[in-house]
Amino acid sequence: MSAREEKTTTDERSREEKTTTDERSREEKTTTDWRGKFDEQGDLPIDETVPRRREARALLGSLLRPYKWSLSALAVVVVVENVARLSVPLLVQKGIDDGIPPLVDGGPANTLLMIVGALCAVVVVQAVSRMFFLRRSGRIGQKVLRELRRRVFRHFGRLDIAFHDRYTSGRVVSRSTNDVEAIQDMLETGFDSLITAVLTLFGTAVLLVVLDAKLGLMCLAAFPVLVVLVWWFHDRSSKIYREVREISALVIVQFVETMTGIKAVQAYRREPRNQEIFEDVADRYRVINEKTFRLLAVFMPGVKLVGNLTTGVVLLYGGYRVLQGEMTIGTLTAFLLYLRMFFEPMQEISQFFNTFQSASSALEKLAGVLAEKPGIRDPEHPVTLDPVRGEIAFDDVYFEYARGRPVLPGLDLVVPAGQTVALVGTTGAGKTTIAKLVTRFYDPVSGSVTLDGVDLRQMTQAELRRHAVMVTQENFMFDGTVADNIRFGRPDATDEEVRGAAEAVGAHSFIEALPEGYDTDVAKRGGRLSAGQRQLVAFARAFLADPAVLILDEATSSLDIPSERMVQRALETVLADRTALVIAHRLSTVQIADRVLVLEHGRIVEDGSPEELTSREGGHYAALHQSWVQSLA
Repeated sequence: MSAREEKTTTDERSREEKTTTDERSREEKTTTDWRGKFDEQGDLPIDETVPRRREARALLGSLLRPYKWSLSALAVVVVVENVARLSVPLLVQKGIDDGIPPLVDGGPANTLLMIVGALCAVVVVQAVSRMFFLRRSGRIGQKVLRELRRRVFRHFGRLDIAFHDRYTSGRVVSRSTNDVEAIQDMLETGFDSLITAVLTLFGTAVLLVVLDAKLGLMCLAAFPVLVVLVWWFHDRSSKIYREVREISALVIVQFVETMTGIKAVQAYRREPRNQEIFEDVADRYRVINEKTFRLLAVFMPGVKLVGNLTTGVVLLYGGYRVLQGEMTIGTLTAFLLYLRMFFEPMQEISQFFNTFQSASSALEKLAGVLAEKPGIRDPEHPVTLDPVRGEIAFDDVYFEYARGRPVLPGLDLVVPAGQTVALVGTTGAGKTTIAKLVTRFYDPVSGSVTLDGVDLRQMTQAELRRHAVMVTQENFMFDGTVADNIRFGRPDATDEEVRGAAEAVGAHSFIEALPEGYDTDVAKRGGRLSAGQRQLVAFARAFLADPAVLILDEATSSLDIPSERMVQRALETVLADRTALVIAHRLSTVQIADRVLVLEHGRIVEDGSPEELTSREGGHYAALHQSWVQSLA
């Protein structure tokens, strides 16, 4: 073999090895890409975007503040309940030491009956107090949770489109369900357990010393061991339970996004890969939960061990003192009952830590969401337009989605009131960005967008979107009837007005042909309707809202020819007597425009009527029109 052939063979092997290495790298990158995406969004690990505990405490304080007097009353009830519970062993002692001896000597049973009566009264007080506490605390807890859900839902609705573009739907679901449920667990059982445990712990400690100082101090010698166990458990569990909440949210994110995009998943045969990703996340969830059980496996048996050993020592030493006549049997019995009460709160405290750590992490995340400031805000002194003509103007508008990557480098544009303007151009030219700026889903970095000479930032969002409505390519159909979806643009519209809007856009005939007419359920996301029918319903919705400015963003791009013709006829009615921006790749839609703007890289390269631009030799629009005509042929 010649030297050249050997070199060629070696080069080929090197290329093959490099290709194999590159493929492995791509596979490893694909495996970790989903993790990286969530890391950047703040899911794992907890980063600087997660609010501090101070903000979480402030949120909880604001939720509980309206009920401070009711909570104070409940605290008194808890004290009464625990005093009644702590008095039971004392009454048992009195019954054994003072009530039974007279009966042994043949005396009356008055003393024992009185003690038993007092015991029954104490038990009734404890039961009534408990019942009152549970009913009242449950009512307050549900009101707090309702307010929290209301705040979260309202705030998610107010946050701008830029926030929702980066915040996944799965995380939204996790915040509004999983995290709220964690707080619900804390409100329903956590605080009650903690207050009862603290009162019982200190109450029994005092009573143990009061009953017998020597034996009581001996029992309290075990308290430092319990403190060490509790501190160790708290220190370890605080980190682990926060991670549990993080990975729990990740499980929900992966599940929701896979099910939401199930059509794409099945179309591209992604089921095995998504299954692999989900199993990885679920396995991490299993591993972190196993850590919590390992902590409990050390803490809870440890507390029981200390308690049982202490009980054994007390029984041995106390029995010896009873035999020596230094202690009564009733006192020893009460002492053992109190000792059992003394160690029980440790179990409750451990359960509280479980609940508290989960709720604390959830509260921090919810506080983080509520601390998000909308990028689009209403002015302090808004301007109201009445009436609205519909003139739109862009004055030296600069806009970018990512820093240093301008989409509109300095756009100047005036759309007179009542004019229909078509925006055409290649993907990424800035057409949809213009529509989003007109509806104020985003604000320009510099320059201004005005409606009838008023900067959009000087108007409230509700006022602006009453006058400017966008109809997109895939208009969302909400769960409900056809009439409900048409009425979405104006909830107070009558049945006659809904029917009139449908007739105006040519939707009435197909709606009447549905099984239940206007009362037909559209099914999930309008699955019972065809694409053309959904678009007509969207047009009826926009027609009923009656805006001064209407933006159509690729409103016919997904339709077949018959559906497109049906929608084209509806457009003539919908666009009449209003300003319209029509974004379209299909030039059949452009033909109804008064004016066409051809954009490239955020700049207007051609401006004129469809006829004028079609006849312009060498023009961008003329080339597009020629390609469209050839595609029809």
